[in-house]
Amino acid sequence: MTPPPHQNPADPATRNQAPRDPASDNPAAEAPDADAAAVRDATARLLTAVETLDDAALRAPSRLPGWTRGHVLAHLARNADALLNVLSGRPMYVSGQARDADIERDAPRTPAVHAADLRAAAARLDAAFAAEDAQSWGRTVELRNGVTDLAAAVPFRRRIEIELHHVDLGLDYAVDDLPADFVARETATMARRFHAHPDVPEAVELRAEDGRTWRTGAPAGEPVVVTGTPAALTGWLTGRTTGSGLSASGPLPVLPPL
Repeated sequence: MTPPPHQNPADPATRNQAPRDPASDNPAAEAPDADAAAVRDATARLLTAVETLDDAALRAPSRLPGWTRGHVLAHLARNADALLNVLSGRPMYVSGQARDADIERDAPRTPAVHAADLRAAAARLDAAFAAEDAQSWGRTVELRNGVTDLAAAVPFRRRIEIELHHVDLGLDYAVDDLPADFVARETATMARRFHAHPDVPEAVELRAEDGRTWRTGAPAGEPVVVTGTPAALTGWLTGRTTGSGLSASGPLPVLPPL
């Protein structure tokens, strides 16, 4: 299960982003309480899958290069704590080295310990979401590498982590299983991510088979039109597929590492 070349074992909601105005990358800040509920649902689905694993399955490779399934689960637990830090005004991680060391430390644990840790970390973050109100959701928070966003976007960022890393486990949850509302919002998020990106020199028009369109890549020029199901578009944009299920009016653009 070799992942596409632009997929790396890092936080899909925060990696390799330049500092920016939070309002420019905020598709998820409209209904943070609803997003928090969706996070709970996604976490429950993930935990159901984790409870089916044994030690050997946890030690098996995930779809992320160099990471076992245990690494993925360790990252998800620590990411919940990291986003709690963000909402509390603390650095997301003490350092990149500390983040990586925590994941390496926790990866070999048993399935029961992974499940208990993930459940507890998710509950802590959910309690923090519940403590926010309309005014506090509107403040600006800082994530990794100088990235800023509105606090209201944090629940959807957590949902990105859970949904995409659930796919990365390589179990019975694939890109086509991602919820439709998540797929639509994540496609819009990734289109914004790659808009005017120096490593995407082509203009690109994304066309979902249901009629929705997004523009990304170079701001000007005749676009390469990439067409497919919403899930196929999301899978390609997030590095979870190589573009299977898509058609294009020219060579499929090569996307930069996430």
